[in-house]
Amino acid sequence: MKLTAKPKANPAVLQRQAPDGEVVLVNLDTGASLALNQTGVIIWQLVDGKRTGEEIVAAVRNRFPDAPPELANDVIKLMD
Repeated sequence: MKLTAKPKANPAVLQRQAPDGEVVLVNLDTGASLALNQTGVIIWQLVDGKRTGEEIVAAVRNRFPDAPPELANDVIKLMD
């Protein structure tokens, strides 16, 4: 995914809150699942088809100013 793209959440993905506070995403088309930590949840909420990848990275960096330099790569990996 390019940082200039405006990613949109897959409508086949369901979101469920786990008892431990994590969010679990389940793709109904593939059966794949993914548990998100707090940072992953923030990214997932920002993937709305309106923000570019660059804007999502900037929003996460604003929220976590001490994030490591590879933050953009981590955000792209999650969105992919």
